[in-house]
Amino acid sequence: MTTPIIPTEMTFFARFESDILSGKKTITIRDEAERHYVPGTTVDVSTYEDGRWFCRLEILSVEPIAFSDLNDFHAQQENMTLTELKAVINDIYPGIEKLYVVNYTLVK
Repeated sequence: MTTPIIPTEMTFFARFESDILSGKKTITIRDEAERHYVPGTTVDVSTYEDGRWFCRLEILSVEPIAFSDLNDFHAQQENMTLTELKAVINDIYPGIEKLYVVNYTLVK
């Protein structure tokens, strides 16, 4: 049995950078392939489009969630409306029901 490698990096679309740096976006919702983040660890964060580093985040928790269970609180943590959040997730992960909420804080 192999031990999963603890991720040390995370990428975000560049459009989310200012929300992350301002503290308005405090979670990210990822699919099964990105569920291995470990609470208490820190990750280097860069833009998905060009790999430009822009901050470090401390992972606070990783919790499974069904797409159908997303609510206004999750949307608020993402700094968008629930309709916007569901549209973004459908765009990135079309048809995926099983997701993971990664809660983080900006490392100053």
